Amino acid sequence: MTRDDSTPPPLAPLPIDAALPELLTHLKASRRVVLVAPPGAGKTTRVPPAILDSGICGDKQIVVLQPRRLAARATAERMSSERGSRLGEEIGYQVRFESRVSKQTRIEVLTEGILQRRLASDPFLERVGCIVFDEFHERSLASDLLLGMVEQVRASVRDDLMVVVMSATLDASGVSKYLADAPVVVSEGRKFPVEIRYDSDLNRQPLAEQVLSTVSRAIEQRDGDLLVFLPGVGEIRGAQRLLENASFSRDFAIQPLYGDLSLEEQQQALRKQSRRKIVLATNVAETSVTVDGVTIVIDSGLARVSRYHESTGLDRLDLEPISRASADQRAGRAGRTAPGICYRLWPEAMHRARAAFNTPEVQRVDLAPAVLEILAWIEPDLATFPWYEPPASGTLDRAVSLLEQIHAADERSITELGRQMLRLPIHPRLARMMLYAREHGDLLPVATAAALLSERSPWNHAPGGTRGNFAPRRAREHSESDVLDRVQAIAAFEARGETHFPFGELNPRSAKTLLRTRDQLLRLVDAPRNTSSMPEDELLQRAILAGFPDRVAKRRETKLAPEYARDDAVRGLMVGGRGVKLDRSSQVLSEELFVCVELDMGQGEAIVRQASGVKRAWLDPQLLETKRVAVFDDELLRVQGRKRTSWNGLLLDESQAALPEEDEVAEILAKEAIARWDRVFPPESEGVLDYVLRTRLLARLMPKLELPPMDVPYLQSILPAVARGCRSIDDLRRAPWLMVIKNGLSWDQQQAIEREAPERIKVPSGNAIRLEYQADGPPILAVRIQEIFGLLETPKIAGGRQPILLHLLAPNMRVAQVTDDLHSFWASSYALVRKDLRARYPKHSWPEDPYTAVAQSRPARKN
Repeated sequence: MTRDDSTPPPLAPLPIDAALPELLTHLKASRRVVLVAPPGAGKTTRVPPAILDSGICGDKQIVVLQPRRLAARATAERMSSERGSRLGEEIGYQVRFESRVSKQTRIEVLTEGILQRRLASDPFLERVGCIVFDEFHERSLASDLLLGMVEQVRASVRDDLMVVVMSATLDASGVSKYLADAPVVVSEGRKFPVEIRYDSDLNRQPLAEQVLSTVSRAIEQRDGDLLVFLPGVGEIRGAQRLLENASFSRDFAIQPLYGDLSLEEQQQALRKQSRRKIVLATNVAETSVTVDGVTIVIDSGLARVSRYHESTGLDRLDLEPISRASADQRAGRAGRTAPGICYRLWPEAMHRARAAFNTPEVQRVDLAPAVLEILAWIEPDLATFPWYEPPASGTLDRAVSLLEQIHAADERSITELGRQMLRLPIHPRLARMMLYAREHGDLLPVATAAALLSERSPWNHAPGGTRGNFAPRRAREHSESDVLDRVQAIAAFEARGETHFPFGELNPRSAKTLLRTRDQLLRLVDAPRNTSSMPEDELLQRAILAGFPDRVAKRRETKLAPEYARDDAVRGLMVGGRGVKLDRSSQVLSEELFVCVELDMGQGEAIVRQASGVKRAWLDPQLLETKRVAVFDDELLRVQGRKRTSWNGLLLDESQAALPEEDEVAEILAKEAIARWDRVFPPESEGVLDYVLRTRLLARLMPKLELPPMDVPYLQSILPAVARGCRSIDDLRRAPWLMVIKNGLSWDQQQAIEREAPERIKVPSGNAIRLEYQADGPPILAVRIQEIFGLLETPKIAGGRQPILLHLLAPNMRVAQVTDDLHSFWASSYALVRKDLRARYPKHSWPEDPYTAVAQSRPARKN
C-alpha cells in the first residue's frame, strides 16, 4: 500500500469510536451485527477501517454498500484521506461507469447496482470477507434485494461471510430478527447539539423565496456554512438564481450538490472553502457525506420520491413531505463539526403529522429489475426468496408480466436474452432496446435514446414554464417520434455544439454527462451482429417498441384534422385499456399507433410527454389475434357480433360479424342484465315471481328441504341459463324463467313446494282460491265471507308454521275485515260486520251462526 508523502494527523475522536470494540467482538463471534448510530456518529468512515485493522477478515475484502454515487465517492475519499493512502489503493470505490480500485484495494465502496452485477458473475463472493450495508434505513429496493441474496449465500455456502447492517434511524429489532437474532450495537449520536427552529405558520411563498428569506436571517445569527435541502434540481436552480442576485452573494460561494454533477463539482461543494458557502442540495447530502464547515441547515421538508403508478405502469418522482426520520438525518448535518441550528420551513404542529419513517421502495417502485435479478440468481424462486419485507404478490406478477413481454423471462424463468440484459446497468426496458439494436443495426442512436430515458432530462425549462420542459406545440409540426427528435438534437450538439431546439434549451453540462453515459453503454454491448439496411430512424422506433410493448396505444381519432390548434389533443387507448392523451410537448400527431414512452398521471387520462410512432408491420405477429366476439350495445340493449383484430390485447380493427357461440352470448347478456336488474326482473313470464316468493318462504320456514334462497344473488346466478337463446334485454324478460328455476330443484323439492306452499287453497265453498305471496309478510287469501262459512280456524301452510292472512271480502269484493285468527273473528267481530253488511246487502246470506252455515261458492240471494 502506498501512503501519501505527508503523514495524516491523528484522527479526531468521534462518538462511534467507543462502540467499535463491542461491534468487533460481536462480529467475530456472530458474523452478523446490527449497528444503530445517529447522524454524526462517524459510523460510515470509521467502521470499515476498524474491521480491516482487526484482521478478522484475513486477506479478504470489505465491501461497503452506499445507496448513492456521491456518497460512495465521498466515503472512499474521506477514509483514504484519514488513513493517509491514495484513493484507489487500500481504499477505493466503484460506481456506475466509474472505478477507482486496484489489486491492493482492501476496502471497496460500491453502489448497490455494482454489487448486483458482481453477484451475477460471482454469486459466492469468494474474495469478500465482510459486507457493510450503510444507511439501510433508506430501504432502497436494491438494499433489500441484496440483503436477501447475501443471506442465501451465507445459508448455503458462505457461513463465514460477515454482515454489518448500519443505520441512523432504523428499528433494529426487525433487522436483528431477520439476521437470526444478530447482536445490536448502539452508539451515541453527534458530537455537538443542534437547535431546531420551525416556521411559526405555513408559508405559502414560492420555495425559492422562502430559502432566500431564511438564508438572509440565518447568516446574521450564526457563523459557518449553510446546507439547504431542496427536492430537486429545478428547485436548486431557482434558489441559486435568487441567492446569486442577493446583496450578500459576493461574500458566499453558492454551490449546487446533486447526483448528476461531475466528481469535481461535487467535491467542491463538500470541501471547506476560503469564504462561507451555501450548499443547495437534494437528499444526496442527507446521509453518508460530511459537508465540511456546515453549522446551519435549512430544510424544505420535501423530497422527490420514486413511486410506481399502476394506472400508468411507471415509476414516477412524486413531490412528498419527508418523514420525521429523514428530517432528523438532515438536522444532523449541522452538528458534525460544531454546534448548529436547523431551520425547518414548516410549523411544528405539522411535523408531528409526518410519517415516522420512509416508505420502503419495495412497497412503491417497479419490481421488474429486482425480479430479473432473482430469476438469474442461484435460487431463482420468487416464492421462496427471503425478502426482508415481502412485496405484494400483485407487484411481483406485474413485474413478471413485463419481463415476459420483453422476452427477458418465460414462464417465470430467465431467458438468455434476459441474462444479457442483466449485464447492462439500466432498466430491462432500455436494455431490451440496446439488444434489439445490436441484432438489427446501428447501436449509436439507440444508446443515445437509452441514456436520455435513463438520465434526468438535459433540457432546461422552456420559456413560460411549460410542463415537461418543452415548448408548446406549434401548428402543423408533426413528428414520427419525440425520442428520435431528441436523439437527433443530441447528435447536433455533439457535432456542432447546437443547444437551441424547438422543445427546449439544451444544458451543455447535462448533455455531456448524457454522452458519457451513452459511450459507457456502447462499451458494454458487443458490436452489432449484422449490418442491416434498416433506416436509422426506423431502427430506433422499432427498438423503442421492443422495450415498451405494453405501452403501445392506438389513436381514438380516425382522421387527422387539417390543422392543430393549441386546444386540440390527440387521444388514444393503451395496451391494458388505459386512456391516454398526448401532451402539447409531443409532436407525434398523425401516427395511428404510438408507444407512450414517457407517461404522467392526469386527472382522468394519462398524459403522454414523449411518444414514438409504430407501423403495423412492426408489431410482433405472435401477439396478433383475430376473433369473433359478442359485444353488448348499450343503446339497443342487445348483444351483437363483431370481428376484432387486436395486438397484445389492444383493439386495432373491428367490423360486424355473426354472433359467436350461444354460451358466450348468454354470459355477456347475463352480465349486462345484472347491471340493469330492475329492467329484467320480475320478467313478463307468468307465475315466475309467485313461484320465487313461494320457494323463498319455504326456504326460510322449512330449512330441511334445502331449497335455494331465491334471493337476488341466486336469481342472478342462473341468468346464463335463462339467457340461452336470448339476444336482448327484452328477450330476457320473455325467457323461460320458470322452467330454469324448476330445473334447479329436485323432484322432491318441487313436490314439497306444491304441497307446503300451494298456489291455491280450497275453501269450504269448493273453490280453489289463489294465494297472494309477498316478499315480506304472510301470504294473503282474499275470499268472500260466504265462501268460508263452516271454516273454524285460519288455514296454515308450510307444515302449519305459517298462518294465512285472510282478507274477508264483502259482496262488492272489497275488504271488509283482515284477520289471521278466523276463530276470534267468528266469535267477536263477525256480528258487527254482519250487521253492517246485512244492512247494505240485504239480499245476500248473512246467517247468525257461521259455524254451521253452508258455504256458498256463488252469491245466493235470499227468497
